[in-house]
Amino acid sequence: MKKISLLVPCYNEVENVVPMSRALTDMASTKLSGYDYEIIFIDNHSTDGTRERIEELCAKDKKIKAIFNCRNFGQFNSPYYGMLQATGDCVVVICADFQDPVGLVPSFVREWENGYKIVCGIKTASSENKLMRFFRTCYYKIIKKMSSTEQIEHFTGFGLYDRSFIEVMRGLHDPSPFLRGIVAEFGSKRKEIEYVQPKRRAGKTHNNFYSLYDAAMLSLTSYTKAGLRIATFSGLIVGAVSVLVGFTYLILKLMFWESFPMGMAPVLIGMCFLGAVQLFFIGFLGEYILNINTRVMNRPLVIEEKRLNFDDE
Repeated sequence: MKKISLLVPCYNEVENVVPMSRALTDMASTKLSGYDYEIIFIDNHSTDGTRERIEELCAKDKKIKAIFNCRNFGQFNSPYYGMLQATGDCVVVICADFQDPVGLVPSFVREWENGYKIVCGIKTASSENKLMRFFRTCYYKIIKKMSSTEQIEHFTGFGLYDRSFIEVMRGLHDPSPFLRGIVAEFGSKRKEIEYVQPKRRAGKTHNNFYSLYDAAMLSLTSYTKAGLRIATFSGLIVGAVSVLVGFTYLILKLMFWESFPMGMAPVLIGMCFLGAVQLFFIGFLGEYILNINTRVMNRPLVIEEKRLNFDDE
């Protein structure tokens, strides 16, 4: 009998973990009754009582397992690590907040049985803020144009992954993994299933400007060279324009010595402009260096505090 691992990354989801556990158990026992299954909660150091709820679930049902991180290791490392710990023939990653529809999992499994190694859930619409969705769409379009690897638009990681792809992930030894890019780069025989993202069931989102910026920079620095190329070409263009403007001012001054005042304004504006351009691209270059530094240090994805119901394995 094939085994399906249902991985639920969570952070401060005290109101959602019990309903999610119930929904997954009911779905697995009815619509996926021909399969063995396990439910794995990987908790990224919650502080709101989520861990206590998960411990209660594990005590009642041995098919429910848990990994507790010793601290918050970020929105990418924790799910990636959890996927590597799963023991099933395939792994389904689903968020604890119910924005990933549980009812879509059987469709993923059917496509998996049809021979697809990866089945991705693609958001066609969402109940999130319209402005936020617009910015997300712009980001996906930009990264898709800039990357040499064709990126997947509106893919958050919700999907099914065959054991063979999990082993590919394990062999990468990437201390700063960006799952969406890895799927786009190494995922073969991929199927995309569209869905409309519902509202969060309870609680509040943990995404903020910093976490979204971090995700954007990780994808840009991992899968594009365009930023560095833009910096190079911008430097050449700004330098050429500066020489042209300077030469023009010199000619005008020589021709109209008395009536053409040079003044300090052009000098100050030019200095401020060039300074801003330099600072921007120094910061952008720093993002690449930070990404390189993270990989060179090669720290572990996650350090566990403890795990539950893995004893028999």
